[in-house]
Order: sequence, then C-alpha cells, then structure tokens
Amino acid sequence: MTTHEQNETVEDSPVGWVASHIRRYVRSDGADGGTFHGVPSLLLTTRGRRSGKLRRTALMYGRDGDNHLLVASNGGAVTHPAWYLNLTADPTVEIQVGAERIVGRARTATGEERVRLWPVMTKVFPTYARYAKETDREIPVVVIEREPTID
Repeated sequence: MTTHEQNETVEDSPVGWVASHIRRYVRSDGADGGTFHGVPSLLLTTRGRRSGKLRRTALMYGRDGDNHLLVASNGGAVTHPAWYLNLTADPTVEIQVGAERIVGRARTATGEERVRLWPVMTKVFPTYARYAKETDREIPVVVIEREPTID
C-alpha cells in the first residue's frame, strides 16, 4: 500500500539542492542520498493541505525504537516548514528510507515525549539546538509510526 495511486504525480521540493538530493535518492533507490553530510536522510511524501497534490522532500531523521523522527526546524525560521503544515492537515505520510518505502502516520511529540526526543535529534544534528535559540516558536519533533499492514 502507498499513500497515493501509482499514477499520481509527486512534486519534489522546489529548493534546488533538495530537489537534486531527491533525484539522486530516487534514481539510486536510496543507495545514493541515504545520508546528507553524514546525517541519515529519508524522503517524506505528504499531501498538500491546499493543493491536494503529493509533495516530497528530503529530511534528516532519527529513530526512537521502530519510529522515525523528524524535526520541523525550517532552518530556525519563525514559521513552520510547508511539509509540517501538510502532515498536520493529513497525517498519512510515506517515507522512503534507503530502498524501503513505509506508509505511516505522523504526529507531533508533546510534553514529556518531546522533552525526551529533542536531545535524540540534537545528537543526530546538533545545529537544531542553534535553530531553537534563533526562533521564538517551539520547533516540533515529529514522530512517524508505521501503519499496520493487513495480511
């Protein structure tokens, strides 16, 4: 199962270096692009909250058991990234980790869970701590839980 029909077009990030990273990742089935500057990288596909179109971006990630973790830092900007706004509107997402494609549900970590997971992600990418100091918003930590499969 995937988050979209096989013939539905996925629009990649319009940011040049991100789009280039996505193309390498997709072309190599995750063999090239699974890390970005030494940090684990995945592809996230969300449904656009206004357009309804599938949107794909490349993001650094961490792990918490079976769950994948993302940080909606937007480089420390005052606004959340578009991909985060999309998954808050429709939490069904698809991630590609290497060659594996996973359908999941995304949610924002809150309370004690966020407190526990933030250091996990700043260990993965220490710059997140600097981003948090550069903005007044609380930078969300996103938990992606794998959707159960039906046999």
